[in-house]
Amino acid sequence: MTTAVRGRAEKDGQPGGAARAAAFWRYWGASTASGIGDAVTAVALPLLAVLVLHASAFEVSLITAASFASWLLIGLPAGVLVHRLPLRGTQVAMDLARAVAVASVPVTAALGVLSLAQLIVVALVVGLASVVFDIGNSTFLPSIVSKEELTARNSLTSGTRAATQLGGPSLGGVLVQLLGAATSIAVDAVSYLVSAALMGSLPRVAHPAQEGPRRGMGEMIREGWRYVTRHPVIGPCAADATAVNFVCGGLMALTPVFLVRTLDAPPALVGVLIATEGLGTLAGAALTPWIVARLGSGRALRWAAVASPGFAALMPLAGHSAALLLFAVGNGGFAASVVITSIVTRTYRQTATPPELLPRVMATVRFISWGAIPFGALAAGGAAALWGERASFALMAVLSLVSPAILLASPVRRMRELA
Repeated sequence: MTTAVRGRAEKDGQPGGAARAAAFWRYWGASTASGIGDAVTAVALPLLAVLVLHASAFEVSLITAASFASWLLIGLPAGVLVHRLPLRGTQVAMDLARAVAVASVPVTAALGVLSLAQLIVVALVVGLASVVFDIGNSTFLPSIVSKEELTARNSLTSGTRAATQLGGPSLGGVLVQLLGAATSIAVDAVSYLVSAALMGSLPRVAHPAQEGPRRGMGEMIREGWRYVTRHPVIGPCAADATAVNFVCGGLMALTPVFLVRTLDAPPALVGVLIATEGLGTLAGAALTPWIVARLGSGRALRWAAVASPGFAALMPLAGHSAALLLFAVGNGGFAASVVITSIVTRTYRQTATPPELLPRVMATVRFISWGAIPFGALAAGGAAALWGERASFALMAVLSLVSPAILLASPVRRMRELA
């Protein structure tokens, strides 16, 4: 138990385990609140561009690319910032920054001055704040949860994220149809404020990475980079995540346009179909502890990676009416495979990495892997402009084969347990 958590427990007269549990549930509540708004905006923002601004597939891909370009811009320095700054205060500040950025959308829409450029800027600002917030969250969790609980807690947080992805897009689609896309985005601003309030109630956690002499940012970034790229397990897993996220970026950019223009789905149904990703993620997160216990973490990782291309291949085959089920099954199955690999590899990083390196290792992996998302989005948008949305979807399905190829060519292919 950390000194900060122990002190809080003694002050409240609670046993250490109870104090950790209380801190975790507030942490969970904050993540859930912001996740609901994120899921609503994931539908509302591109639909706003398509329905109100009449954006093309490539223009929508610019919004998706801007959302994740932040990992390329500050992904590596963000690990050092989280290393140096108070975790709780940093999380609250990032929530407030995102709330202000998102709230500007319904305001300008009401004034009649909303533009595609503003949506791109808002996506970028929210993305920049989310980079720091996500790295902080990954660093915060091991400080309030024991090592033995990490897999279960990571599965719970991933499952909760899946539930918000399941309900959020459906809610977003309904809100867009009833209230309009701009008004529905206001839900996200409120969610960030709720998250900020809950994060502010957490105890100050002095994670070990804040100890020791202050060093230059460049030196600290290089140390984290070397650890990741030279590690026999974390390195290949980071490369695998990069390949997966390139495809995910393409799918995120293509899906709203594909469903609205190619399959003629109404906004409410678009939300339901996108929500199948959350259903798959929820199922994958719920099953991960059982799968890992039965197969071992290494085997679970390989099987999930091998399964994902088969599900990705179903989505471009979708058609009208009953054939929409192909998209739903493919979207959900692909998401389930991805979340299993994410939970397994994230838990391994959190337990295998020295505490003083953890923020920088998390930042480096996110920089490498999430930095691929905007490139995937732009590649998919460009392919859609040249050959159409369906052909671009098929290209993403083919590229999903890169993920299992990376793992099967690495030392992970022989491991029952990641070690």
